[in-house]
Amino acid sequence: MKKINKSSDEWKQALSPEEYQIMREKGTERAFTGEYNENHDSGEYQCRCCGLPLFGSEHKYDSGSGWPSFTNPVSNTNVVEEVDKSLSRTRTEVLCAQCDAHLGHVFPDGPGPEGLRYCINSASLDFKESGEE
Repeated sequence: MKKINKSSDEWKQALSPEEYQIMREKGTERAFTGEYNENHDSGEYQCRCCGLPLFGSEHKYDSGSGWPSFTNPVSNTNVVEEVDKSLSRTRTEVLCAQCDAHLGHVFPDGPGPEGLRYCINSASLDFKESGEE
């Protein structure tokens, strides 16, 4: 996979201020405010920065957390996990493997055999409905 490297100025031109704050400065949107939290359509969630496929709708579920939640990514090679020690606790940050965009965090309290909950900011995602070109 070829890495996408852009300057801060290039990202600022390509993204809204909220998207930049979340994806490039590791921010978060307020719970229950994201456009995809209540999305139940079939399709694929892609990185808003670079278009890399990240999560399929078949793995999305309502965690009650206020953010889109998924049991696993479309491919473990499409996301990168890093230790996040901000906020006086240790969490696992999820990043896009192609452009290093901050997506959210993964927690060990999800359903399914892996028991994971990928808690992802809607502002980090674009949704492509099944059948869309």
